[in-house]
Amino acid sequence: MSRKYLLLLCFAGFIIAVDQLTKIYIHTQFQLHESKTVIENIFNITYIRNFGAAFGFLSQTPSQFREIFFLIMPPLACLIIVYILRGVEDKDSKQILALSAIFGGALGNYIDRLQFHYVIDFIDVHFYDKYAWPAFNLADSGIVCGVIALMIIMLTEKKSAQL
Repeated sequence: MSRKYLLLLCFAGFIIAVDQLTKIYIHTQFQLHESKTVIENIFNITYIRNFGAAFGFLSQTPSQFREIFFLIMPPLACLIIVYILRGVEDKDSKQILALSAIFGGALGNYIDRLQFHYVIDFIDVHFYDKYAWPAFNLADSGIVCGVIALMIIMLTEKKSAQL
């Protein structure tokens, strides 16, 4: 097995494992909507069930549409990532790790959808009563960090190619 696929399996597997362990803890130790303050007026752990996508997107659409959409999209995204990874050089660790983070995050949330028909969110970031970021989880963090890393990689490669 080539290095990039081994790295994909290890890093995505790590993200999935940590994501699922934290979600199991929240699901078994918290009541729905229970919240515990970690940093006053900034960060809580709050058990939320997200029936939509990131930040509740599509949560108000009919459940039949959501169920089909969320059963199809994560495997499709993972197939696209594996296809993209085929063209990435083995030594390009940054891009491999970024794609692996997205892959692991997608599968972490997919496991929730298969098991519960919703995703367990619990990271509750806010600023006093003035601003609240929608609750999210470690799989979401993997996806967002992976996408941001890919954008940075593409921008820096584009700049270096122009020089």
